[in-house]
Amino acid sequence: MGTYILKRIMSIIPVFLLATLLTTGMIHLSPVDPAEAYLTAAHIQPTDEILAQKRHEFGLDQPFLSQYVNSIIKICQLDFGISYVSNKPVWDEVTYRMPATIQLALGSIVIAVLVSVPLGFLAGIKKNSLIDHFSRFLSFFGASIPSFWLGYLLIFFFSVRLDLFPVEGIGTWQHLVLPSVTLALPLIAMYTRLLRASVLENLQEPYVLFARTRGINEKTIMAKHVLRIAISPMVTGLGMNLGKLLTGTIIVEAVFSWPGFGRYFIEAIFNRDIPVIQCYVLIAASLFIVSNLIVDLIQMYIDPRISRKEGHHR
Repeated sequence: MGTYILKRIMSIIPVFLLATLLTTGMIHLSPVDPAEAYLTAAHIQPTDEILAQKRHEFGLDQPFLSQYVNSIIKICQLDFGISYVSNKPVWDEVTYRMPATIQLALGSIVIAVLVSVPLGFLAGIKKNSLIDHFSRFLSFFGASIPSFWLGYLLIFFFSVRLDLFPVEGIGTWQHLVLPSVTLALPLIAMYTRLLRASVLENLQEPYVLFARTRGINEKTIMAKHVLRIAISPMVTGLGMNLGKLLTGTIIVEAVFSWPGFGRYFIEAIFNRDIPVIQCYVLIAASLFIVSNLIVDLIQMYIDPRISRKEGHHR
């Protein structure tokens, strides 16, 4: 297992180099001149002399390979440049906003897991029951309703009409409830369907029959055998969505005025804040890589057969 983890960590390096190459090449492929974008954001009239000075300052007059190597060195030092808009280090801006995004992502994941695991499991072992019909309805509803509409509905009923939760902002657990529920509902729909289908499939596997013939308690079979294996597809989906949530949930952050990473990225696009955009792409790639690695490790713990398969391939 240690060799597998080391192998996966080493695979991060070429992905990181490729992401750096793309972000560096983005400057050359984009029709927007970074020097001109900086001067525009600073409300300075661009002239040929000032543009040449800024291009030299940003290193844009150097060969592409030199720019690429310099980008890697700076990124390793967590130096993503200066924001054109705020005139502050991009890394400081990101670390200021990232905790809000992490808080929102974890809140929605916790709600989704607490609801979808028991609901999907019970729907699978009690096929065509009332709870199974309810789970299918909830899955259909959660997958169909747009996030921005759900967010506004929750604000209308629970903030405007009932005055239970704040409309916008951040600070207390009450601020976290509505945006977390808005993000969690589509995840509940997805995970409930995945878990239900996986439970139904595993109930037909020979190991369930063998366990029953050995006289093992039915609850033990369901909890320690069926659920342990059936939850594997849900864990995979969880890891993919965790990376997505950590890179910023743009629509929900906009609806609830949540000062997160995704909203910061959208503002950077409108303002042509190229250092921020480059930083976002690299962080997004890193988060997806790390999320997938964590999911693989959890999968190996849940299903030891994966560990044996890895060892066999080696």
